[in-house]
Amino acid sequence: MKKKLFYKDKQPIGIDISQTGIKVMAIDTKQWLIQGYGSIDLDPAKMQDALDMSDPDDTFLGDSLRSLLKEHIVGDLPSNHAVIGIPSARAFSRTFILPITELSTLADAVEVEVSQYIPIPMNALYVDYEVIERTKETATVIMSAVPRTVIDASIKAVHDAGLRPVMVEPSAHAVARILEKTEDGKLLPTVIVDIGQAQTDIAILDRGVIRVSGNLPVGGNTFTLDIANKLGIPLDNAHQLKVINGLSPSPKQRALTEALGPSLRRIVTETQKVMRYYTERVDENAKLEQVLVVGAGSNVPGIGEFFTDATVMPARVASAWQRFDFGHLPQPNKQFRPRYITVAGLASVPYEEIWK
Repeated sequence: MKKKLFYKDKQPIGIDISQTGIKVMAIDTKQWLIQGYGSIDLDPAKMQDALDMSDPDDTFLGDSLRSLLKEHIVGDLPSNHAVIGIPSARAFSRTFILPITELSTLADAVEVEVSQYIPIPMNALYVDYEVIERTKETATVIMSAVPRTVIDASIKAVHDAGLRPVMVEPSAHAVARILEKTEDGKLLPTVIVDIGQAQTDIAILDRGVIRVSGNLPVGGNTFTLDIANKLGIPLDNAHQLKVINGLSPSPKQRALTEALGPSLRRIVTETQKVMRYYTERVDENAKLEQVLVVGAGSNVPGIGEFFTDATVMPARVASAWQRFDFGHLPQPNKQFRPRYITVAGLASVPYEEIWK
């Protein structure tokens, strides 16, 4: 049983801890007003060591978060309660179906799933699960498992920065939340392709729940490197070509398409694999309706059309920002705004959900 005791509800801020940095955001969800935000880019190798707790005495993650809060925040952060997002690539998620008669032994069934499908011992994981659907005959269960080091390192960093962690979730769930809140009407069964700076997460969102997910180490930074190597130009110039020209018609369209093609096709292949797994192993009656492309690497002109052609499904780049009001705050540059979608989802958790 959860007890509040002297705990006072506050709308939490979001803290997105990714493989390439940390982002923070505070949102007044009654007005969808962004009260404060900021980010800091960090060395991916040091981030990996910090999340793995390679050195238990290492203070890199906490020091970096303190630096972000002290020196890189635009606006204000009115709450010290924090919802933490961790890289989906560090989480293991599965959906499975049980006969309704076996629900009394659900914990045992989850342990069997962990031992069969997750290459980490049960005692080295934090595991959570929930029954998301029931029929007269079966129950559909979603399970998520994360290495203890990742959760412990993230919570310690937030504590060390003087904040109070109240919830931890994989980043894909935060993205799904913000899409559900900002897309017009009821969200159709959707394939989410979240192209981050170093990683792409793919998730199936159906009936309000992420059913299946996958990932691969390709992201927006990969695109920039691809262009720089193909055209023999500096990274800064490659980035500008990526976000200004991309795949859209231009004198450099052919060269840019050739440069970006291999990495984009890798993402499409993984996306199709996740879609196939969902329809063959989880819900054979499912009809996926659309692909929504988000994240730092979605700022490539023409990428929505590319996914439409490659997946033979309606695809587009989704932007949550038309729903939000930055008030008097200066907005992030348009090309960097997609980086904040995960942290916006974290900052949008209604505090009432935390106590469910």
